[in-house]
Formats: sequence, C-alpha cells, structure tokens
Amino acid sequence: MIMHHSPGSSPAPAETPVDTTESLIRASGIRVRFSGRQVLEGVDLALHAGEIVTLIGPNGAGKTTLVRVILGLLKPDAGRVERKRGLTVGYMPQRLQLPENLPLTVARFLRLAAPARSDGVAATARELGIVHLLDNPMQMLSGGEQQRVLLARALLRGPDLLVLDEPVQGVDVTGQAELYRLISRIRGRYRCGVLMVSHDLHLVMATTDRVLCLNRHVCCVGHPESVSRHPAYLELFGKPVSDGLALYQHHHDHAHDIHGNVVQPEEGESHG
Repeated sequence: MIMHHSPGSSPAPAETPVDTTESLIRASGIRVRFSGRQVLEGVDLALHAGEIVTLIGPNGAGKTTLVRVILGLLKPDAGRVERKRGLTVGYMPQRLQLPENLPLTVARFLRLAAPARSDGVAATARELGIVHLLDNPMQMLSGGEQQRVLLARALLRGPDLLVLDEPVQGVDVTGQAELYRLISRIRGRYRCGVLMVSHDLHLVMATTDRVLCLNRHVCCVGHPESVSRHPAYLELFGKPVSDGLALYQHHHDHAHDIHGNVVQPEEGESHG
C-alpha cells in the first residue's frame, strides 16, 4: 500500500484505529518553523516493534528535524509525539568527532556509553565483529569500523528503538551491503524497531519494510519498490540512470568483514 500526501492537505483518516500501546512511536501533524521558514508541515509517522522504517528526502527536506522531534530533542510548533511507556532509544549519529589528543580506546568508549551494561561489551563486540578493535584508539578506525562501533554503542542501551542517521556514511560499497545485512539481523534478533535516515532509497530497498519520502511534508509512504516508482519520488530524485542498474545481490555461504574480506561462517551458521 502506498499513500500520497500533498502539502497543506489534511491527512486521510486511518481505515482502522491503531492501538498506540502497540506502537513504539507515533507522531502526528508535526509542524516546525525556523526563522519564519516552514521546515515540517503536517508530518505523520508511526513505527512498531520489529519494523524498519526509512526516511528519505533531498537535503533540507526536514529529515534531521523530524528525527530530533522523535527523539524529544526539539519541541514541534504543532502536532504530538506518543511514545511507548518506558521506551529506550539507541541513537547512532552520522559520524563522531573526537579530539585527536583524547586517549580513548574502543572498549573504553563503549563502557562509557553504557556503564550499566559494561559486562555486555564483549558479547556485543562479538556480534558486530569488532572484538579485534577493542584495544584500538577510536581515532584510528576506518569509516566502516567506526560505524560498527557506533552501532554497538547504540545496542548496549538495550533499545526498543534504534535510530540510525545515515548509518553507512563513509563506508565503501561492500561494507555498506554488509552493514545493512547486519542491521536486518539485529532487528530480527532483538525485535526492536529501526528508524533509518538515508539519502539513497535503492541502497536500503532490500532492508527496509516501509519508506517515508519527505520534502518538508510527506510526499509518499509505502513499500520501497512502490515508492521508487511513485511520481512524487521521481519528481524529487528523477529516474534512475538505467533501469538495468541495480546493486549486485547474491546468496552465498560466506560473509564479508568490515574490510570486504571473505569470512567463512562457523558450522551451522548460514548467510543469505
């Protein structure tokens, strides 16, 4: 199902009322203005446990503003955000800037982020394939390594909801595919909801359940394949360079590490 919204129009009523106790987040009618400029206009968003929702849109579309509203860091001018009682959020920023002269290893960085769960650092590091990095300085990590460490930090909070802002920023193509597969596995294992921000729908099509295309208002929302063909999406992003151009996808009996090297799975483990 795909829905189309026009700026200034009232959102269509839901066909059936949704019990908000089953939702992790429900934002409705969000409006935000900065210095007289409308940044968000009547935006609705709902996200449930075990669901991956991706926000896409051009620069200046209001994606970061909406995330700040969802996280409770910014109060909207109008509208409301309902959160599951006791909701725990794990946030992964686009990038992390640390002073070059700050002596901070990966292990210490993770323990500082979640001291109450410091006993889980080793287990989380194993799950994300970063055990060999624990004694490394944070400043010496590659883009892909840093993103995995940031994801580990978010997971250490034991989140009901993961908010990932451009999670593959600074990661090469091979690392991007593996990171998205990892996010999908995390969703399946922890049954947490995932809200991702991405600049490229085609990169996340195989991972996300639902896409919300934003350009200050909600242009369209639905399954990623439907959104990719929607006139509102095509007006914003244009037609792909070639209809035959697609990310290489394959089923195999191995995985890639954060450097793109092949890693054979342990006995009984499979990768798709």
